[in-house]
Amino acid sequence: MDNAKPDQGMASTPTRMEADVIVVGAGPAGSSTAAYLAGRGLSVIMLEKSHFPREKVCGDGLTPRATRALTRLGIDTSEENGWLHNKGLRIYGGRVEPFELDWPTLTDFPPYGVVRPRSDFDDMLARHAVGLGATLVEGANVSEAALDERTGRITGVRTKAGHVYSAPIVVAADGNSSRLAVSMGLNKRDDRPMGVAVRTYYTSPRTNDDYLESWLELWDGEPHKSTLLPGYGWVFGMGDGTSNVGLGVLNTSKGFGQTDYKALLKRWLDHTPEEWGFRDQNMTTKVQGAALPMAFNRQPHYGRGLLLVGDAGGMVNPFNGEGIAYAMEAAELAADAIAEAHSRGFGTPSAERALQGYSTQLKARLGGYYRLGTIFVKLIGDPRIMHLCTTYGLPHPTLMRFVMKLLANLTDAHDGDAMDRIINALSKAAPSA
Repeated sequence: MDNAKPDQGMASTPTRMEADVIVVGAGPAGSSTAAYLAGRGLSVIMLEKSHFPREKVCGDGLTPRATRALTRLGIDTSEENGWLHNKGLRIYGGRVEPFELDWPTLTDFPPYGVVRPRSDFDDMLARHAVGLGATLVEGANVSEAALDERTGRITGVRTKAGHVYSAPIVVAADGNSSRLAVSMGLNKRDDRPMGVAVRTYYTSPRTNDDYLESWLELWDGEPHKSTLLPGYGWVFGMGDGTSNVGLGVLNTSKGFGQTDYKALLKRWLDHTPEEWGFRDQNMTTKVQGAALPMAFNRQPHYGRGLLLVGDAGGMVNPFNGEGIAYAMEAAELAADAIAEAHSRGFGTPSAERALQGYSTQLKARLGGYYRLGTIFVKLIGDPRIMHLCTTYGLPHPTLMRFVMKLLANLTDAHDGDAMDRIINALSKAAPSA
């Protein structure tokens, strides 16, 4: 199966298409889910409201956790295939000179991260799913779930153009707002952290960089003479003459939601060295923003035939704002559960138990770690705590290596070092988010 016609280009009479699974959204979450399902022999229709290539707000820099997820999906992450590799994290905070920390040497994760523009990245993942047998329908703007009136179970989706796509199982991978999930009564939880990220691109001599760069001290003006915010800034060299530069701020900050984040980005960058080029005249795109839904802020992740994957299920890491790796990991878990349910017979009690296993697996793998993240977010929301961390914690290399492992969630599950064992034990001990 390959690309279908754009939904809005179809005849005015609603067109019904059927498959084993409908996936709504063709970002990393949706395309990965569709690829895994197609690879397991299920028929899949993936509905994307936009047209590829299309832009998404993202830092474009991926940690080794995302690199592993790409490898598991069957993506060639070599430099020959257009990926820019990075070997670690450069951290600004606590002193004038930054720390450069290589990614940890682990059994469970590769020693490098990758960089690729989201416009190209998402297109590549969608085409990968199509290559495995999924059908991609572009321009299909899903407006609501189609429900069985008797049971309330989802039976497919309707688009704004009036078309109906039917399947016994539907995956919501339609992002933070997730119109599909909301149409089934699944709203966001207010007790989970939320972030806002803004970013743009600048032509810059810093375009070629072996390290992802993170600024853990994010001042809203002149450093040490203005307000220290609970968030972080980033600079990721794209290798094409530009750098992706942005910031993320958490909702624990004073004035969250009333802040002009684009102006905040400019104020922060105005205090970076002139020669880096992060000034308005070197900007190549407009500043764009997006919400970061964290710590499973929409649940349950399975119910009545609908599975939530990626931002639709609030799967962004509260520690560092990373979402793509977790979306792709959840996609594999979702596909495993759906394929198992398919083999047992959709609609049977046994199949339902298999599908419920998706939520159980997510909570077992990430629930405790995300709960730690929510505690972290609350702590750094207090400027006094943030000041203590940056003044006394950041200047210590050993502590910084521990922090990097914790924030990036890079530990070995078995036979790890002392840092790994501490982080893993804390994650297991914490109640699930």
